[in-house]
Amino acid sequence: MFVDADGTFNNCNMKSYVMEKAKEPGATNMISEALVAHLLKIAQEAAEAVSATSQSSTLLMENGTRCGEQILNYDKVEKVFIGGILTMLTLFTICGNLLVVISVCFVKKLRQPSNYLIVSLAVADLSIALAVMPFVSITDLIGGQWVFGQVFCNVFIAMDVMCCTASIMTLCVISIDRYLGITKPLTYPVRQNGCCMAKMVVSVWLLSASITLPPLFGWAQNVNDNKVCLISQDFGYTIYSTSVAFYIPVSVMLIMYYRIYRAAKLSAAKHTITGFPRVGEEEARGGEEAMEEQEEEEDSVDCVSAALRLHREVEECTRFSRLVRSNRRNMSIFKREQKAAGTLGIVVGAFSVCWMPFFLLSTARPFICRADCPSCVPLWVERTLLWLGYANSLLNPFIYAFFNRDLRTTYRNLLRCRYRNINRKLSAVGMQQALKRVDKTDSVI
Repeated sequence: MFVDADGTFNNCNMKSYVMEKAKEPGATNMISEALVAHLLKIAQEAAEAVSATSQSSTLLMENGTRCGEQILNYDKVEKVFIGGILTMLTLFTICGNLLVVISVCFVKKLRQPSNYLIVSLAVADLSIALAVMPFVSITDLIGGQWVFGQVFCNVFIAMDVMCCTASIMTLCVISIDRYLGITKPLTYPVRQNGCCMAKMVVSVWLLSASITLPPLFGWAQNVNDNKVCLISQDFGYTIYSTSVAFYIPVSVMLIMYYRIYRAAKLSAAKHTITGFPRVGEEEARGGEEAMEEQEEEEDSVDCVSAALRLHREVEECTRFSRLVRSNRRNMSIFKREQKAAGTLGIVVGAFSVCWMPFFLLSTARPFICRADCPSCVPLWVERTLLWLGYANSLLNPFIYAFFNRDLRTTYRNLLRCRYRNINRKLSAVGMQQALKRVDKTDSVI
C-alpha cells in the first residue's frame, strides 16, 4: 500500500491514508502531527529494509551468491555421471596407496629404510582419499555449498592442507634422497639407515603442521560463513603457505632432476656400454720385448721361462678381471642414473601438471578478489583445479610401481590373492635377474 511497484517507499501514499482515516465518520482526531511524522519515518525505514532485502535476493538468484560465485547446478544425469567419476577417483586412490603400505610393511625385501619415504607418501595420499575427498565430493554434488558446519570446516581445512602439504613435501625429500644416492653411492647408503629416514619423515609432517596450525590459533581466520568453507585469504598467510607447500618444493625437485639428468648424461659420455677397455698397446709391446730379451738370454732354462710366461699370463688375467669388474660397476651406476632420471622426470612432470594450476589460482585469489568477497572465483574453476591436484595422489603409487620391479611383483601377487611365499618369489625373481646380468656380461666379453 505504501510501497510502489519498484519497491520504493511512497510518503504521499502513507500521508493520504492517514488523512482519509481521520476523516471517516466516527474516527477520533487523536493523531497529532508529530505522531504522524514519527509513523512516517518508521514506515519509510521498514520499506527501505524490505527493498534492500528484495534487491539482495534478486542478485543472489542471478549470481548464485552475494559475491557473484556460481552455484554448481547439475541435473540428475550430470550428478550421477560426476558422482561416479569422483567416487571411482577416490576408491582407486585408496586402493593404490593401500597396496603400497601393505607391500612395504609385510614384504621383507621391501622393508628397507629407503622405502620409508614411499610409505609416508602413501599414507599422506591415503589420508587425502579418506578424510578429504568424500566431503569435497558431497559438497560439489549438492551445489558447492558447505553444509557440515563451521567447526568441522576448520578441521576439514586443517586435514586438507596438512595431508596435501605432506604429500608434496615427501615428493621433494624423495627427489633429494634419490639425488644423494646417485651422486654419492659409497657414502650416502651408510647414512641411509632407519633412524635417518625416520627423522626425514617426522620433519616432513612437522613442516606440514606448521602450515596447518596458524589459522587455528588466530594468525589468519578461515572463511566459513554463509555456507562457504575456504582457507584464509590473508595476504601474508597465503604467500607463506603457498611458498612452503608448493613453490619451494617444486623448485627443489626441478633442481634435483636437472642434476640427476646431467649426471646421467655425463656418465653416458664417459663409460662404454657395448664393450670393455683394451689393454694399452705400449704395455703389450713392453711385455713382448721383455719376453724376447728374456728368452734370448735364458734359452737354456726352459722351466724358468715357462714359469715367467705363466706368471705374466696370470697378471694379465688379473688386470683384465679388474677391468671387467670396473666396467660392470660403471654399467650399474649408469643404468641406475638413467632409471633415477626417468623416474624423477615423470614424478616432477605429473606433480607440476596436477598442482601448478591450483596453486597459481590460490596465490592470485587474494589479489584479484575484494576483502568482502574472498570467493570471487567461479566455483567450477576452483573445484576442477582442486580435483586435478587430488589426482596426483592417485598417480603416485602407480608411477613408483611402474619403475620398481619388486613393487610390481608384489602388487600382482596381492591382487591375485597370492599372499603366501611372496618373499620367496621376490628372492627367486631377484636371483634370475642377477643371472641374466651375468650372462649378458659374459656374452659381451
